[in-house]
Amino acid sequence: MTLGVFLVSLLGSMAIGMPIAYALIMTGIALMWYLGFFDAQVIAQNLLNGADSFPLMAVPFFMLAGEVMNAGGLSRRIVNLSVAAVGHVRGGLGYVAILAALILASLSGSAAADAAALAAILVPMMVKAGHDQGRSAGLIASAGISALVIPPSIGFILIGVVGNISITRIFIAGIVPGLVMAVALTATWFLVSRREETVTRERVPFSVVMKEAWSGIWALMLPVIILVGLRFGVFTPTEAGVIAAVYALFVSMVIYRELSVAQLFDVFLGAAKTTSMVMFLVAAALVSSWMITIAGLTAQISALVAPFADNPILLMAAVVGLVVVIGCAMDMVPIILILVPVLMPTIKAAGIDPVYFAVIFMIAAAVGLLTPPVGSVLNVVAGVARIPLARVIQGVGPFILAQIAVLVLLILFPEIVMVPANFISGN
Repeated sequence: MTLGVFLVSLLGSMAIGMPIAYALIMTGIALMWYLGFFDAQVIAQNLLNGADSFPLMAVPFFMLAGEVMNAGGLSRRIVNLSVAAVGHVRGGLGYVAILAALILASLSGSAAADAAALAAILVPMMVKAGHDQGRSAGLIASAGISALVIPPSIGFILIGVVGNISITRIFIAGIVPGLVMAVALTATWFLVSRREETVTRERVPFSVVMKEAWSGIWALMLPVIILVGLRFGVFTPTEAGVIAAVYALFVSMVIYRELSVAQLFDVFLGAAKTTSMVMFLVAAALVSSWMITIAGLTAQISALVAPFADNPILLMAAVVGLVVVIGCAMDMVPIILILVPVLMPTIKAAGIDPVYFAVIFMIAAAVGLLTPPVGSVLNVVAGVARIPLARVIQGVGPFILAQIAVLVLLILFPEIVMVPANFISGN
């Protein structure tokens, strides 16, 4: 019955149009009433404690870094370098999108920011070259979610906080799966782009490639600084967010000189708005998660997946299926905040490494950003590129299948995640 109260209150609040953060608070209140007590002070205390976390301070700084990179010319230089390097091959602009998304992913950690930057620049170029409009937008949206797997991922920060997992270890474990996702997208784009009659760009001289690389060298240095610093313990993930934001500001204002003091207000305001939404969701989630623990829902949900507990592959497959299905109706952040604390005891009891679970969970949640009706990255790309959402949904299908194939591969062969991660981290 407790599980029913939880589901009815959460889904019912969402069904009447209540924002998810408030729906999470209402869920906590409903569980309080069902258990026979209500204390407004407990709600307020959990709201404050939910946002009172040192690792979560990385979120606003990485958000700011993403805004600065888009406004200060770093993102554009990454795209220009990718165009010069692979833009001349057949379907080259699709490979440009994948390569640029990988590089941008290692800079910002925000799928929406990366997808928006790429859609604004590349969708018109791809349509002009003869590629299908919806398929082009679908590829860029699919490539954009690599920002949630390649460090520094904001999603990994949230999973690390709510699941009590080392964020540095998750960051390192996400590198190879992110590259596998890019390879899967590349293969898929190769197959679908063969059927299109497109205009091939002329190969540029190697000197032009080197010129673009030199122009973007300051942007390319940021992921190196972050990964090396994390690997050798020079700074924490939170401190890495500060370094990323300050570095991006310095490069944009002093070296590239494309970001003026007058533009800073809009940049900071955009980062503040996005951060406030994420942080309020995190704070609201602690209200419901605290009541979930008090009500014993963790044990009930663990009992539901208990038949799979003896087989890690089946358990992870069940988790992925659950996350992907819920991702069709809910955004990534609340999925993380609701499900990770609930599933973590079962994952540990089954002997599954929490870092491995975090990576698989994050990829599955990222796929939800590509699935309607929520599909927030799809909506971002459609809005920026001024394409009907229905066209983008039609075009993204093959790339969703590619990402699901990656999930199946990683579930069957967890060594793909853990062996490189342990080697890089020195364990």
